[in-house]
Amino acid sequence: MNNKVKSDAVDFLFDAILCLENREECYHFFEDLCTVNELLSISQRFEVAAMLRDRRTYLEIAEKTGASTATISRVNRSLHTGNDGYETVFGRMHRNTAAADADTKGTAAAAPDTE
Repeated sequence: MNNKVKSDAVDFLFDAILCLENREECYHFFEDLCTVNELLSISQRFEVAAMLRDRRTYLEIAEKTGASTATISRVNRSLHTGNDGYETVFGRMHRNTAAADADTKGTAAAAPDTE
């Protein structure tokens, strides 16, 4: 962890984010917290990270996201030499999606035949 970032104020912010319960609350909070451009920049970096994990080329990523090659390179560096934050989140998102898919299939399998 970068000690330049660690502070009581950042801890306070992260505690606030951890209190959010759903996507709608996230929209409300982040729209209050960030400018539109700040939020779009953060979401762009996250999309770039996902595309890099999927082994997309810089050209494909730049065309789809509008990110500069400097931004793509910075995100790529974080993916490879960062604090594994992206990997933690992507891993959990994958597990949550797989669990939701399994629940949906289990519910569909358990549903009575109505015909």
